[in-house]
Amino acid sequence: MQTPYRVLAVDDEQSILKLLERELNSPERIVNTARSAQQARRMMAKNEYDVLILDIKLPDGNGLDLYTEFKAKEPDVEVILITGHGDINSAVEAMRIGVYDYITKPFKLDRLELVLDRAFQKVSLQRENRGLRHTHETGDDGLQLVGKSEPIKHINFLIDKLRTSEVPVLITGESGAGKDVVARKIHNQSKRAARPLIIKNCAMLQRELVRSELFGHKKGAFTGAAETREGLISLAHKGTLFLDEIGDLPEDVQASLLRVLETKTYRRMGENEERRADVRFLFATNRNLAQAVENGQFNEALFHRINVFNIHIPRLKKRKEDIPRLVGYFLDTINPGSRQTAVSEKAMQLMLNYDWPGNVRELRNVLERALILTDNDVITEHSLPKELFSENECDDAPPPMSLENMEKAHIIRILRYYDNNKQKASEVLGIGRKTLYRKIQKYGIEID
Repeated sequence: MQTPYRVLAVDDEQSILKLLERELNSPERIVNTARSAQQARRMMAKNEYDVLILDIKLPDGNGLDLYTEFKAKEPDVEVILITGHGDINSAVEAMRIGVYDYITKPFKLDRLELVLDRAFQKVSLQRENRGLRHTHETGDDGLQLVGKSEPIKHINFLIDKLRTSEVPVLITGESGAGKDVVARKIHNQSKRAARPLIIKNCAMLQRELVRSELFGHKKGAFTGAAETREGLISLAHKGTLFLDEIGDLPEDVQASLLRVLETKTYRRMGENEERRADVRFLFATNRNLAQAVENGQFNEALFHRINVFNIHIPRLKKRKEDIPRLVGYFLDTINPGSRQTAVSEKAMQLMLNYDWPGNVRELRNVLERALILTDNDVITEHSLPKELFSENECDDAPPPMSLENMEKAHIIRILRYYDNNKQKASEVLGIGRKTLYRKIQKYGIEID
């Protein structure tokens, strides 16, 4: 069931507030009310609202002033003004500066309900677009948890058990093992699946800006804070926040994150108001956090808080029976819609014998390279890097070639791969089109 959105109605007429509470509250919508600007400020400080209904004239303030004040604190919130006929000009002017809509007294409930739902749709779209932009930065390739080995079966079993739970999850495993894939599957099978999944690698955060990135900041909170900015927790509101490489989070920020997990509240930098954190947290690391705790490099209380439910992903070396399925999956997804590529028996055996220190990520990279080098839509041992060959197998490896012959062969393969698209080929080769034309002439390469 979808989480209801929250509305705050501010009006000095008690009869209107009772009517709104009675008629507009529903399974899809929660309506709270306030009779003054001061009461509205207190409620905004305690709760997160999606849409505000503001009367222009209040006993201790002005709805337009409240709009400016609340919009600075909650950029995503949409505002609907309630106005008398004498204030219509003010309401129209307010729409020019960003108010979503206005309704004149006396108003019809069905009209207000329609405007409310449309305002919330805009809020949802804004949050979704921002979440998608942030997710795209993480390189979401639509990866799936592929394999039928016992470790993969056990991981799928654990993920299924988490469908109705919101406990923090710590995903462990070596770099490239697929921790992000597990995190996405947990989110996609949770009740927050329709909400944003925000992903951030803690190792990529600038140390001096970690707190701002995580919690957000108010304009002027520190030197260079030219405007108010939402943090990762706000972006993941009602969704999931996946913090990868949590072991690299600075120690001074670890205590603040622990407080969020325990109290479900946080403060933006430069603000005193507590904000509600309606967020599901997932974490991942390739470090031994228990050892880091013993060495005084990681907050012990935070470790115990995030390690409520642990999912460990073993090395690809420990589940080699998954390699054929992974190969088939990557060949289908790297170039969807292209002709099917086969793998020779010798090439597959080399991949099964290799230890894959870079895990699943290395396997994908090897296949991407092999697709460029392959001929006749068959990946052979000649398309694989020398790292996959043992000393004995090196005798069967391709014979040495001169640099010029290697360059010529490589250019031919790239051109064939991209159907003789010289612009694309030059981009992949990392050379200009004119340089590519010169080399085509130099080597006598025939273009169909």
